[in-house]
Amino acid sequence: MTTLAPPPAPTTQDGRHRAAPPAARSRMRALFTGPPEDPRWARPALWAILVLATALYAWNMSSISGNTFYDAAVYSGTKSWKAFFFGALDSGSFITVDKPPFALWVMGLSARVLGYGTWQLMLPMVALGTGSVALLYRMVKRDFGATAATVAALALTLTPITVAITRDTNPDPVLVFLMLLGAAALMKAVRTGRLMPLVWSGVAIGFAFNTKMMQAYVVLPAFFLVYLWATPLNLGRRIRNLAVGTVALVVSSAWWMVVVDLVPASSRPYIGGSTDNTVWDLVIGYNGFGRIFGASSSVGSQGNGASFGGEAGLYRLFNSIMGGQISWLIPFALVALIGGLVLRGRAPRTDAKRAALLLWGGWFVLHYLTFALAEGTFHPYYVTAMAPGIAALAGIGGVMLYRAFREGSAAVGVPPRERVRAWGRAWVLPAAIAGSTVWAVVLLQRVSGSGTPYTVAEVVAGVAGAVAVIGLLLGRFTGRQRLTGIAALAAVVALLAGPAAYAASAAGSSTNGTNPTAGPSTGGMGGGGGMGGGQRPSGSGGPGGGTGTSNSAPSGSSSSSSQSTGQSASGRTGGGMGDTQVSSAMISYLKKNQDGATWLVAVATDQTASSIILESGEPVISMGGWSGSDNAMTLAKLKSLVKSGKLHYIVVSDSGQGSSNSEISTWVKKNGTAVSAYSGLYRLD
Repeated sequence: MTTLAPPPAPTTQDGRHRAAPPAARSRMRALFTGPPEDPRWARPALWAILVLATALYAWNMSSISGNTFYDAAVYSGTKSWKAFFFGALDSGSFITVDKPPFALWVMGLSARVLGYGTWQLMLPMVALGTGSVALLYRMVKRDFGATAATVAALALTLTPITVAITRDTNPDPVLVFLMLLGAAALMKAVRTGRLMPLVWSGVAIGFAFNTKMMQAYVVLPAFFLVYLWATPLNLGRRIRNLAVGTVALVVSSAWWMVVVDLVPASSRPYIGGSTDNTVWDLVIGYNGFGRIFGASSSVGSQGNGASFGGEAGLYRLFNSIMGGQISWLIPFALVALIGGLVLRGRAPRTDAKRAALLLWGGWFVLHYLTFALAEGTFHPYYVTAMAPGIAALAGIGGVMLYRAFREGSAAVGVPPRERVRAWGRAWVLPAAIAGSTVWAVVLLQRVSGSGTPYTVAEVVAGVAGAVAVIGLLLGRFTGRQRLTGIAALAAVVALLAGPAAYAASAAGSSTNGTNPTAGPSTGGMGGGGGMGGGQRPSGSGGPGGGTGTSNSAPSGSSSSSSQSTGQSASGRTGGGMGDTQVSSAMISYLKKNQDGATWLVAVATDQTASSIILESGEPVISMGGWSGSDNAMTLAKLKSLVKSGKLHYIVVSDSGQGSSNSEISTWVKKNGTAVSAYSGLYRLD
């Protein structure tokens, strides 16, 4: 019997292999067209949304002015691995920023590989922002289909505050992506009952903790509830698995904190924002309970939430400052959550759809209560963390309510009680659309004089909302299903017209800085892209006029001479040891006379120091941290630095507050030599 050899792989005349076989081409095609069971429009729509998200987040990326506080820390991390690990503001590692360093690591690795500059810092933020949209789409699609996922992804993409903060170098885009990773792993654990996805969920939230500390834990009650309720295991195994997942969460959260606090204080930078130079104090104080309960001696937080987001209270997220940033879909999301839970009321305990509703509903409600009632420092951009919950509920609830509407409209031939119940459900969708449209018009009315885009959005929202409600009602009474489909599309337009106008405004702004917001200014130190963050490089070179670097202040931001005043972003003075202006001429003088010192100069606050670091490329000491009230610099430490030749110059003024600041100021003026050309500058030898 003769055995035939398999035919050789097809080749071209020059001996090269031909194109990929049909199976490989089919997989490549599926990447763009989606699986065969999906609607033909689904995958192209997803790609279009991802392109839109990338465009909004990355438009004119090289000119974006981010938060110089974090930019300076990233730059310092490219010059020193010690500064990189600790998240130090300066490459000399005198003091850290007031957050854990994971987001700085993400940007810092990009800058180390690609060079330091604006687009190098922004690239990972844009990628993670777009990745969050894709991840939300995947999670919603698994349980509720392509339509719900498309609406959710589009809603997240167009959330105004999400566009604003993703075009910035604050850590929030990293936080949101990690929280979504944790949610995706959790839902896999819920569906399969397997332990490892739950462990990975804990690890993801742990890394989120090392991005913004306690804010990452806001979603944990919802995570625990969903797992305990919906996982297809007996109660004992659920509790055991949850305990293991909690251990993974604790380890991945605490490892950096434990390592840092075990390092002797003399061998590491001061922990910025803490009251006792420990990360633990930062966790429970400034970045923990201090954010919720406001300023107190026990938690060391600065309670000035009203300066940025308005007074604490249940209405906060609807006020003139916050409303245009996040509240557009909140009414619809709330109705969708309640309606969805009612519709799944008789489902089994392990029902995946109800579990997803509980997850996203808990995500939304927990964040809403936290941000609305927080009495400590509160920036509008914090609420980007609740955007995935709102967007998911909008997509999921919209589809569920639409199906309930169609079933209620066709409720004939069923028992009277069921018919009445179905028809009652049919009214929920038109009412939700009508209420949300009215709220959108109210929000746009608040800024009606701020430009044509908002006026156009107001008209579009009002007309599309009316078309949606009337079309749904006509479709119900006439039985024309196509009419209800057109009305549903009009509803999407009505609910997203306002957010789209705000999102476009944020995408067109190159100045974000320390308090980025979208849309026109509405008070609260937000609006119009937020406050400028001072100078920052825009090319591939480093600070100080390196190749490809621009040191001109961006439009809408302050130059070094005006930004470096020792004032915090809230308009308060730095508190202490030097709110005298630091001009470019002074920086040039300091560099010329640095005389081998480690630090170029010591100044009062992080804001002042970060601007000088970015302009000079040299380490600068921030003696008082972000607010000027940190006890990072003592007189004994200052004397030691001067004696060892590590510091020659310091900026002080007569506005010092607090005994240690006053003591330092008095000693400097007595023992230092005033540089007459620059007010407040002293030479110490």
